[in-house]
Amino acid sequence: MRDEGLVPAITTKQKLRRHFRQLRREQSCLFPAIRAAVEADMEAAHRPLSSDQMIGIYWPLADEVDLRALRQQGPVALPVADGQGGLVYRHWAVDSENAQILKPDGCGIPAPAEGRTLRPEQLACLLVPALAIDRQGVRLGYGGGYYDRLRQQTPWRAVRALAVLPSACITATPLPRDPWDIPFDGWISEQGPGRPQGTTAS
Repeated sequence: MRDEGLVPAITTKQKLRRHFRQLRREQSCLFPAIRAAVEADMEAAHRPLSSDQMIGIYWPLADEVDLRALRQQGPVALPVADGQGGLVYRHWAVDSENAQILKPDGCGIPAPAEGRTLRPEQLACLLVPALAIDRQGVRLGYGGGYYDRLRQQTPWRAVRALAVLPSACITATPLPRDPWDIPFDGWISEQGPGRPQGTTAS
């Protein structure tokens, strides 16, 4: 993958979020290609899934890649936030007879209103939206810390977690890293999957 270049001299996460939010918005024409790359990676790395596993996706907000079509490939789960920093995953059923009603969660994002909380071993992979990610796997999110808190738990840290974003938002300049920031296992852009420096394929 090409080197995406350096971040401008921005020192705070708040300013970085504004910068990369605009940059990601400008790359929205690439979203179909990113979605195709995600689908190809999931097919190659995680299909077929075991009978009790699924892929963790997300409900797309403005300027996020829409991955809901992955429901056609197999079982998926959606995150459910409590609005206070806690996050769990629940199965999002495919067939109409078992489909859960989606209601706003604690952050106002559509999520399964009912169903059991999934255990880490029931998730083969977590696909997470991002504003940016650096070559060490440090993700720049929206500031809520939900995914970091989840992945601070050792069982969840073992689940493969990938950021989904355009390659223009993959930066060679290290992003600010707080003690609670847990590097991701990689990313998927329109150029395909990538891994942090110093890691190898498993």
